[in-house]
This record gives sequence, structure tokens and C-alpha cells, in this order.
Amino acid sequence: MISTPNVTGIAVVVVALAAVCYSKGASPHSFWKFLRQKAALVAGRGLPDFAQLTGFPHPKPVHGLNIAHTRPRPYRPFRWEYHQNMSLKKLEPDYWLELESTYRDRIAQRQQIYALHGKRIIDELPGSEAASKELMEMVIQYLCLRYPQQFEFDEWTLTFHNYILGTTANISTVHPLVFLLENVPEDFLITQEDPDTGLYTLRAAVSTSAVGWNISQKIGKPLHDIHGPVPDYKEKMAFSMDRQVMWYFSKMPCDKPIQRGSWGLEIGEPLYLQTDEPEWSHRQHQNPDLPLSDIHMRVDWQTLRRLPKSRAIVFNFKALFTPVTDFRNEPFIPKLLLKVLLEGKKAIMEYKGTWSVEHKVIPALREWAKEQEDKGWVPKDWQEKTLNEDPFYPGWEKHYPIPT
Repeated sequence: MISTPNVTGIAVVVVALAAVCYSKGASPHSFWKFLRQKAALVAGRGLPDFAQLTGFPHPKPVHGLNIAHTRPRPYRPFRWEYHQNMSLKKLEPDYWLELESTYRDRIAQRQQIYALHGKRIIDELPGSEAASKELMEMVIQYLCLRYPQQFEFDEWTLTFHNYILGTTANISTVHPLVFLLENVPEDFLITQEDPDTGLYTLRAAVSTSAVGWNISQKIGKPLHDIHGPVPDYKEKMAFSMDRQVMWYFSKMPCDKPIQRGSWGLEIGEPLYLQTDEPEWSHRQHQNPDLPLSDIHMRVDWQTLRRLPKSRAIVFNFKALFTPVTDFRNEPFIPKLLLKVLLEGKKAIMEYKGTWSVEHKVIPALREWAKEQEDKGWVPKDWQEKTLNEDPFYPGWEKHYPIPT
């Protein structure tokens, strides 16, 4: 039982905190939210401070975000000369999880895919539960800090509020991987070190964005088996990568997450597509009547980071689709992509799914590249190379306002 003097002391502290908050313009709702958070921490119920645990900063909050009109940044990860390597970059704190206009539709699509395919979408192995829970908590903290008007977490009741979808979830009862499926339009693959081999293996995952593979084929496997179908991986990268990954992953600090992108060309916007589905046959022939407007570039923007408590390594990635017709108004992109398609290694281009659409895309890129030179957007003597703005293009900020 709390004694009378202690009750009085608590009341004095509460009144003092209220006075400070109100003097700084905080609303009563903000004050009580702050008070509940502090009470939850004292009671051992709150989320850990992941910026403090990892040494990687929290994101800056975005205010006034209109999700229906928010566009993702224009990732164009085209490189020349093109080599099959990881092309890693430092992760930007504000862009670990990026929300944009497809959010509602994508979450609904993810739920439908999971209902149809079950363990091909979500699976886990014993011993991964703590890492999945830690990842969920890190995601919740990020979403609420980055998008405070869209998400809120009551640390006392452990209730997550998604104001975009109008849903709630109690994180003490929901499965962490299901929570990620239903609230984040990204896939997450959790790897942990095998104590016998030292290799990092896939231990838990939620993935609705797989093309040509699924989680049931990869769960429990080390990296070299996960990457088996990628051209040049076995011949050029597997041995060195296994050794490098064993060293890199064992040494990877929490404060240095990284990011990279992969791309391909698709007919339509296939989020989840398996080799036994009828749509897969589209990749095997060239349709002379295929409208250019049906062809999209798919970018899987990926990040890699270590969780501070479980020490698991998490891959997450998000599929973004862009009509190739957009490239007409993006300086340097048509000429650069044309170079990659015409002179890139055949096996890599086939892996990216470009052959089935090249008969439509290549003539369009030639036309747009000349058009951009005639307009003075691109110097006529410019030699194709990876852009300084990689993975973007010069002037992209004018067309893609950055939310603040």
C-alpha cells in the first residue's frame, strides 16, 4: 500500500509535470499521454528506447501527411557499368519504413495473399520468437515517432492504434509477424546465427512480395541457399559472400544499418507471383500487342539492420511499381536504362524479367533519350554511367516533395 506522504509526493510531481507541459503549449491529451508513458516505464510495460539501445537515431516526425497523395521517392537503382554486387548504402533514419499512397490497398492485398497461401507467407522456427517480438516493438516505435498523426501506441494498455485503417491491436496477444503483415506494407526476414556453422539462417519471416520463390522454400536455410537462383551468385559470390557474411554479420553493429535496391521490369504490378501460376508464362514470350502503359519497373528497396537485444539480423524490403512511361520526363534515365538493357549480361537481364518486354521498352527508351538530348536535358556527348544522384536522378526533388 502507498502511504499518505508518498501519495502526496506523487500528486506534487504530477502537478509540477502538468505545469511544465502546459507552459510549453502541450495539450491535456499530450500531457496525459506523456504521463501514461512514464508510468508504463516505471511499471516495466513500456517500449525500450531503440535509439539508445542501437545508437542509431530516431526518425524526425512528419506532420500534415496526406497519405492518399504521398508518393514514394523515385528509386532508380540503375548502374553502369553493371556488375552483380550488393551496392550497399547507409540507411537514412527517416526512411526505414516509408509510407505512401498505396498503403491501404497494399495492406488489404497482403491480408488476402496470406489468407490464400498461409505458411508460404508467414513462418517461423523455434527460438525466433524473441527476435520477432523485438522487431515488432522497434517497428511500432518507429511508426509512432515518424508518423505521429497516423499511429499511436498506449504503453499502459499495450494497444497500437492505426488511424489510417481505423484498427487497433494489443501487442500482448497479437502474433508479431501477423502484426507486421497487417500494419506495415513491407516484408521482413529475420536471420539468426547457427551456433554450429556460424552461418546466418532464415528463422522467421513475413513475405507477400515474393516473385518466383516463397518463404516455405527458404525457411531454415543459410544465405547461399536463399540466393541460389541469382545469376553469378554461386559462381562469383557464394564462397566469398559466405566468408564475408560470417565476418560481417558477426561484427555488424546496431548503429550502422544499410540499404540497397534491386529492380526488374514487369507486365502489370505482380506483388506475389509463383512459377506454377498462369501469369508466370508471360515471362516466356513477347506479346506484340502489349501496351507500353502496362509495363512497370519494380524496385525492391531493401534494408538490413541488427536488433540490439536478440542480436538477430533483419532484412526488410518493399516493392514499388513505376510505369516505364514516367521515365520520359526523368533526365538521364532513358539513356542509362537503354545501355543496361542492350549491353548488360544476358543472364542477369533474364533474371530481372526484362526480355518479355524489351521489344516495347527499348524503342521507347531510344525515342525518349533522343528527345531529352534535343531538349537539352542531357548533353549529347554524355557517356552512360551511374548517376551521382543514385538511386535517384537530377532534379527529382521538384516532382517528389519530401514530407516534413
